[in-house]
Amino acid sequence: MKAGVEVKKVDSQGRLILPADWREAEIGESRELYVIKRKGYLKLVPKRRVDLTEYFDNVDLGVDSIGNWGAFEKRIYEDST
Repeated sequence: MKAGVEVKKVDSQGRLILPADWREAEIGESRELYVIKRKGYLKLVPKRRVDLTEYFDNVDLGVDSIGNWGAFEKRIYEDST
């Protein structure tokens, strides 16, 4: 996909045609976009599926293990205040 600027016309119903190479490379099968409205422009961001399981083992709670959940919650709460 080549980066660049294209001038597009908007039809009477407010639609425009997205470049085919961008659609294929960025949107893929989901065919959904986030449309972010800002003053003077729109920003289109492809909606992607995020795999949260990728981060499950990466959380560092500062302890080796949690033996007593109540004591752990109390300690975390006290450390955060």
